Amino acid sequence: MKKRDLFAASALALVMGVASANAQVTINRGNDTDPATLDPHHTQTVSEARVLADLFEGLITKDAAGQNIPGMAESWEMSEDGTVYTFTLRDAKWSNGDPVTAQDFEYSLKRIMTPETAAGYASILFPIKNGEAVAGGEMPVDDLGVRAIDDKTLEITLNGPTPYFLELLTHQSSLPVHRASVEEFGDQFTRAGNLVSNGPYMLQGFTPNSQLSMVKNPNYYDADNVAVDAVNWIPFEDRSACMRRFEAKEVVTCADVPAEQMDYVKANLADSLHIAPYLGTYYLPVKGADGSPLKDARVRRAISMVIDRDFIAENVWAGTMLPGFTLVPPGISNYVEGGVTVDYAEDDLFDREDAAKELLEEAGVEPGALTVELRYNTGENHKNTMAAVADMLSNIGINARLNEVEGTTYFNYLREDGPFDLARAGWIGDYNDPQNFLMLYTSNTPFNYSRWKNEEYDALLDEAAMETDLPARAEILAKAEALLLEEQAIIPILSYSSRELVATNISGYEDNLGSDHYTRWLSVN
Repeated sequence: MKKRDLFAASALALVMGVASANAQVTINRGNDTDPATLDPHHTQTVSEARVLADLFEGLITKDAAGQNIPGMAESWEMSEDGTVYTFTLRDAKWSNGDPVTAQDFEYSLKRIMTPETAAGYASILFPIKNGEAVAGGEMPVDDLGVRAIDDKTLEITLNGPTPYFLELLTHQSSLPVHRASVEEFGDQFTRAGNLVSNGPYMLQGFTPNSQLSMVKNPNYYDADNVAVDAVNWIPFEDRSACMRRFEAKEVVTCADVPAEQMDYVKANLADSLHIAPYLGTYYLPVKGADGSPLKDARVRRAISMVIDRDFIAENVWAGTMLPGFTLVPPGISNYVEGGVTVDYAEDDLFDREDAAKELLEEAGVEPGALTVELRYNTGENHKNTMAAVADMLSNIGINARLNEVEGTTYFNYLREDGPFDLARAGWIGDYNDPQNFLMLYTSNTPFNYSRWKNEEYDALLDEAAMETDLPARAEILAKAEALLLEEQAIIPILSYSSRELVATNISGYEDNLGSDHYTRWLSVN
């Protein structure tokens, strides 16, 4: 056994020994699914982010309320032009006792941007100077705007002012990895016994389809304030199964609740149910073939006007989603007060239908002349949503047929410019800033499923990217969203809400927009 393994084993034995002498606190938490990997530079899902937040800590982290707080960086300074951040690291250690250094972060950020890493989420860090060119292999990785000045000082240079940059540093893509472990074990560095972490917990074991077990990291700088000694993350792709285990008191949290059982949950588990606004939007991109009436903004607007969001939110999603008319979800940071919405949001539905018929007449679309396909990925709620939309479209003389597509290929089809009329889509924000939603409809992103192009829109996003005054930037971004909604290239219909079950004897769980609930902040009463 190597020196590091001996240390890790000793540390684990110490933790377990102290825990047994003092009534170790262990909790089981339900996750949506197993992580596909524990390598922060290869993860992409919310399910993985939950687990990684317990194992690793970035320069910035989240408190119980989901607010950014110092993590491995105890302080930082920003240059006057907003392009250079200088971080001072705290005294912290990895789980094997090695110091956490600025060089660790330089290594990690360069690792994720190296083309050979093939990190699926490297693009989220493109605001770093030369990030896109490095990731694309057009520049050497040494040209990335990241450098360790000394063990405790890290400098990151950006392409331009990026008000949400600190938020980006809380994303799992920005988490550090332990260089010596990666170099020694290669892609096996995430296995139990190999994984060295710097977060509140360290990996004890991982049995796929069963559980991922962690114990408190005794070397974590704030270990004295971590109340839960051990946590087991259990995958539940069947949300109902998690609910059954929750009722049996075998798990203390479920990351999701099946909407179709919401009436039962509200009647029997109301004290444990947490429904809160979530940083996500459920929307319908509109595309249509060349020459289709869907290329006319008046037709797209008519379709949007007749969709009864309240009905879908309450009757299809059982009150677990919120009716919405905007791409940027309410409550987001760095935006104009009250957000941006369409001018018919408050109009009576019957008045909207009348106005929609007038728009169709102006566009030359006779009643019954237009048939659209509603594409959606497999899911009972998605199916019911689209069925409701089809019924609503019939009120203004538009025919609709449903097209259900198996989930694993669904979004690839949209990203790869597959033809469709209207499709179901959703976006959960990677960071709390309107740019993360509005960038979806710039001309050259694959997430622009509609392939809508507007030079004015692109110019506004570019202008916002260079604006350092936050209120002024918010106004520019609001103009962009107003333009997008006026053109109605997409039809937002719902804002997401998180819906979780939390045992009533758990403290430290606070509803927040990002649904960030690190085990570090939880305790058992």
